[in-house]
Formats: sequence, structure tokens, C-alpha cells
Amino acid sequence: MANFAKPSAPRFSVEVYQNEFLPEGGRDVHAIVTVTSSGGATATAARVLGQDAAVVIMVDCSGSMEYPPDKMRGAREATAAAIDTLRDGTAFAVIAGTHVAREVYPGQGRLATADPASRAQAKESLRGLTASGGTAIGTWLRLADGLLRRSPATIRHGILLTDGRNEHEEPAVLRATLDACAGRFTCDARGVGTDWEVKEVTGIAGALLGSADIVADPAHLAEDFTRMMENVMGKEVADVALRLWTPVGVEVQYVKQVAPAVQDLTGRRTEAGPRAGDYPTGSWGDESREYHVCVRVPGASVGQEMLAARASLVLPGPAGEPRPPLAQGLVRAVWTDDLAASTAISPQVAHYTGQAELAQAIQQGLEARKMGDVDGATAKLGRAVQLASVSGNADTAKLLAKVVDVVDAVAGTVRLKAKVADADEMTLETRSTQTVRVKKS
Repeated sequence: MANFAKPSAPRFSVEVYQNEFLPEGGRDVHAIVTVTSSGGATATAARVLGQDAAVVIMVDCSGSMEYPPDKMRGAREATAAAIDTLRDGTAFAVIAGTHVAREVYPGQGRLATADPASRAQAKESLRGLTASGGTAIGTWLRLADGLLRRSPATIRHGILLTDGRNEHEEPAVLRATLDACAGRFTCDARGVGTDWEVKEVTGIAGALLGSADIVADPAHLAEDFTRMMENVMGKEVADVALRLWTPVGVEVQYVKQVAPAVQDLTGRRTEAGPRAGDYPTGSWGDESREYHVCVRVPGASVGQEMLAARASLVLPGPAGEPRPPLAQGLVRAVWTDDLAASTAISPQVAHYTGQAELAQAIQQGLEARKMGDVDGATAKLGRAVQLASVSGNADTAKLLAKVVDVVDAVAGTVRLKAKVADADEMTLETRSTQTVRVKKS
């Protein structure tokens, strides 16, 4: 394990969990890479008076936000709460989003600097937020991107709230916008009420390496926005990449974040020199995340061993110059004729493989339910109940129990409920990728 430290920055560490033993001719190597940053954000929360962060809040102001009126009222209160949570010195702006994007504060294509006066002015400007017009989320993101790119801050973050579907913009336009914004800022996305599209909101958060969630009751928006902004204020290092180097003949099968939520990073790879690729992880404070790495090695004979991969945490250097890794860990492969050794599964790998299957089973089960496929939905959601029970994922188990009647959790025997509240179904779908960490032995 290697550590990197500099003043006023978190220290990173990497731990690799795997069963390195393969049978003769075995080729697939699985490992869980645990990345932890510590000692930075907590100790230096007031670093440079917050001048290393810029945040843009995007508030849905389409006509549907007035039905019922407490959605718009909740959005104003939540935005005010988020503004109150900004550290002094943080650059910030507020955008009203409809079928166009409008700067609410401070305006004129710029960002304000948080202090008591600007926070008061920003909250006063929220009185002008009213509901009318349509929804074109890509325009909101493009305006936010333009504002954030004017800031020298390294932590660039967006918070996006919507209550409806992206009906006034072609899906391809939103996808292109997300592709353009990826890597320039991170973004948390929230859906309020139950009239929005889960895949749109989770797609935005996934593309921009943020979190997604539902706030079914607008009365809880302020609490959620405060928590989101506190998390942003705790970030201290941006643009961290997980770099995977592999020897000649080794192929990367996939790289997935598996905790605190499942997110496939395989397709996000950018080449980083001979046999190396970078996978984006976004911004970090004091926290820990886990990644499932699978590589395919050339088949070998009993007694041979090799370095299958090297996982490193890296930051972009000036003008593309290489920087020393923040931390790194090694993935190994050893061929053996010991059947017990080669067939054992790492507890960490087994756990997170099950968590990824749990997320997929929920999504497939809910899709089958929407399509009227009762047998398919029952089978998939039953498997999800079983996986949640085995892994101790109590939060997901509670959400599943609102969609199915659980007959036997261990066996995965369930019955679909005849009536399910929209909020319960959407909450389960939105949070399906949230995982529970492996129990430490």
C-alpha cells in the first residue's frame, strides 16, 4: 500500500481484496479495490475560505411545479437552505430552469462569492421563482457548465432539482449535453414528487458522477438540499482517476464502482499511456469507495504467477505531465492445482457481485411489472428479496417490502402487491443501485 500526502489535502490509500489463485488454464481475475481518503476535508473544512469550490443550483420552475403549490414553495426553501450551508468564499449561482435556463442570482454570466451579504441577496432573489413554461434540462446544464467554467475553483458542482420529464428537448440533445459536461463538473440530481422519469434523473447523476434520489414529499427538500451541500463543502480533491495498468496479454473486462452505489465505469475509460487507462471517480473528501475490477489473463500452468493489474489513484498534472500516484495496489494471479484454493471466492468479491445482481434484479423486476409480466416480475423481485436478505441490505429489503409481499425472504418467495404507491415504486427504482458494505470479519 502506498500513501500520498500534501498539506491541506486528504491522504489516499488503496487495499486490494481477492483470491489470487486460479486453476490451471484459469483466466478471469476478480478483485475489489477499496479506496479511502482521510485526514483532509475534516481537518481543513475552512481551507482558503472555501475558495476552491464553485456550486450552481438548478431549480425546476416549469408549470408543473405549481401543482401542488408546495413543490415550488419547497424548492425555494430548499435552495435557501443550501445557500445558508455554503462556506464563506465559495463561488455560487442559482438558475431557474424551464424550456430555457435563466440566471436568478447573481446574473450577468458570473458567479457570486458567498458571504453574509451575498447569501442574503441570493435568498431574497428566490422570491422571484415562479412556475411556468416547459422542461429542457439540457439548457440548464449548459448554462451551469458555462458559469462553472468561468471559475478557477477545482471543485465544480451542480445540484439539479426537477419534478417532470424532459419533454421540451430531444433525448439526443440531453445525451450530448451530458457527454460535453462529463469531467467538467459533478452533479447531484433530485426528483420531487412522482411525475418525473427515474431513468432521466439517474442518468444525469450517473453521467456527471453525482448522486440521485427521490424526494416524494416537498416538505423534505430543505433537509435533503442541506445534506447535499454539506457533502459538497466536504470535498477537497477533484478529478481523481482510478488508473488501471495491465501487462501485455491482459484484457480489462470491466471496472465498476460497487460502493456506496453501483456504477459501471468500463465505458468511461480514457487511455493513459501504454497499457494503462483512467476511469473517472470525481471529487473526494473524507470517504471510502469500492471498485470491482475484472481482468482476463493468458492461461498458464500450475506454479506460474504474474502481476495481473496495478490500480492507482492519480490526479491530472499540469499540461498533461504525469504526477506520482496518490496510492496504488496490486492485483495478482497464481496458478495452482489446489482445488480448495482455486475455487474459493473472496468474501468481498462475492458480496459485491451479489449487490450488483441485486440492483439489476430490482430494475428488471420493476420493468417486467410495468410491462404486465407478472411471472417475470415475481421471479426477479423474489431474487432481489433473497439477495437483500443474504447481504444484510436492510434498507433495500424495506423498500422491496412495499412492492411485494414477502413469504420467505431466504428462499426469495414473494407475491406482487396488487396496489403500489407511485412514490414507493419510484423510491425502490431510484435507490436500487445503493449498496451495503461488506461486513468486516
